[in-house]
Amino acid sequence: MNQNAENSAVNDAVHDRFLSRVWKLITPYWRSEEKVGAWALLLTVIGLSLISVAMSVWFNSWNRDFYNALEHKNYDAFVHLILYFCGIAVVAIIAGVFRTYLTQMLTIRWRRWLTEKHFAKWLAHKNYYQLEQRGTTDNPDQRLSEDLNSFTSDTLSLGLGFIRNLVSLVSFSVILWGVSGSIEVLGISIPGYMFWAALFYALVGSWITHVIGRRLIGLSNQQQRFEADLRFSLVRVRENAESIALFDGEDNENQRLSQRFGRVWNNYWDMMRVQKRMSFFTSGYSQIANVFPFIVAAPRYFSGKIDLGSLMQISQAFGNVQESLSWFIDAYVSLASWRATCDRLLSFRAVMDRNEERVGGVTVVQQGQALKVADLSLNLASGQSLLSGAALDVASGERVLLSGRSGSGKSTLLRALGNLWPAGKGDIQVPAQRTLFLPQKPYLPIGSLREALSYPQPGDTYSAERYEDVLHACRLDALIERLDESNHWQRLLSPGEQQRLAFARALLFAPKWLYMDEATSAMDEEDEAVLYQALIDRLPGLTMLSVGHRSSLKRFHTRQVRIEDGRLLALPETVAT
Repeated sequence: MNQNAENSAVNDAVHDRFLSRVWKLITPYWRSEEKVGAWALLLTVIGLSLISVAMSVWFNSWNRDFYNALEHKNYDAFVHLILYFCGIAVVAIIAGVFRTYLTQMLTIRWRRWLTEKHFAKWLAHKNYYQLEQRGTTDNPDQRLSEDLNSFTSDTLSLGLGFIRNLVSLVSFSVILWGVSGSIEVLGISIPGYMFWAALFYALVGSWITHVIGRRLIGLSNQQQRFEADLRFSLVRVRENAESIALFDGEDNENQRLSQRFGRVWNNYWDMMRVQKRMSFFTSGYSQIANVFPFIVAAPRYFSGKIDLGSLMQISQAFGNVQESLSWFIDAYVSLASWRATCDRLLSFRAVMDRNEERVGGVTVVQQGQALKVADLSLNLASGQSLLSGAALDVASGERVLLSGRSGSGKSTLLRALGNLWPAGKGDIQVPAQRTLFLPQKPYLPIGSLREALSYPQPGDTYSAERYEDVLHACRLDALIERLDESNHWQRLLSPGEQQRLAFARALLFAPKWLYMDEATSAMDEEDEAVLYQALIDRLPGLTMLSVGHRSSLKRFHTRQVRIEDGRLLALPETVAT
């Protein structure tokens, strides 16, 4: 299955079981170790939301009495109602403020929990590496930051809004049914006719809104992806500023960035056109809703069956019922954005699940004190064969040089030894001893130089004297006084300095087995010789498997193997020690 077909299959699976998969995304937090605090906060927020509905119900009755007092010019009742209103308003304000505050508290707690779980899942089973290599997920940084933030805030906002509107609907439907009376239509008496009018008005409006705005779900999803692609391209320019500047690549980068922004621009215009049509309809819908209840209730008012206060009570109750029934209309844009966010998170999780379930043909086991490779075949992601029938035995203490033409599969073999390359078949037994890999381009985390040297261990793992010693051994004396300086070392240091720092890391870590992939390609031969000799002298008994092209490396290895025409061959000559 190619990449596009795989992505399509994942997306189809996501859409086919959307609700059940979203439910599985929502529920774990509410069953987690934080469930007591989470449910306490949620129930408190729901309770405060119900208080706001109760305030609205009370105000509906107050509205009737207030307008009746105005109609009858009853000053005492007017003053009493104003004072009563002030007291209830204080309660409503306090409840509203704490509802917002506690909702934000619940949102950030839920986001923190979800983010930590997704961090762990993304970093587990080498998902971050495999997804990047196969390109099956775009912009995982967006999924882990913006999408999780939007998911938690929008889920709570929409969920609490739905509950609040449902309770409001029930409460005001009872009021509206009781005060609206009945109406004769073609000789048929329709009880609670204002309720049915509100229901009809909201259902028609919801259907039209969906017809007009259903494209927003796909467009919102695309907009988020295009925005993330643009941000990623900008970061790429910043990270590779020197190379671009030396190549005078500004015009090319400007064209690339403009193309990325062009997608943002065009998709945003599509969203604007859909939202314009929705705005025309929803604005008209809202304006008509202001007078619609008066029009429907006017016959009973002018016939003297209800007074002004009852008319205003009917109007407000109708407005609340219509507003509750129209929740879908008002929340449609938010629902479209929420659905797009859920789709992105679900597809991200689905790809990670598929990667974890993927059974590689290459079996790597950790045991013994020797490296054994038997009948190993490695393929590219496209299926092209790189290596077939490879066999290799490396005993403890040996130093083996692996050579071959560029693209022959040397680095891929090292990845397979590190259990990073499942494409192929065969058996690999790696020693159960302290192991370290030195790639061609070492990773240096942003932070203090001490932390960059000791990575992935904490910066206080070794003494200051130990750090100074290995820096001196690797010809990095100028960095000794900067051990506690925090910086972006990968930008600050030259490629050769970065590789020397990686050797210093190896001397600190003191592995029993060291795998090096072109680890001295950016150094001159003198530095290369000094650092290899430092490894041999300072780490007695060290086993090395080095990938390299230079003939100068031969003297530091006890034997040499070469990949030639897809075969792993042992060279007949003996390499000097």
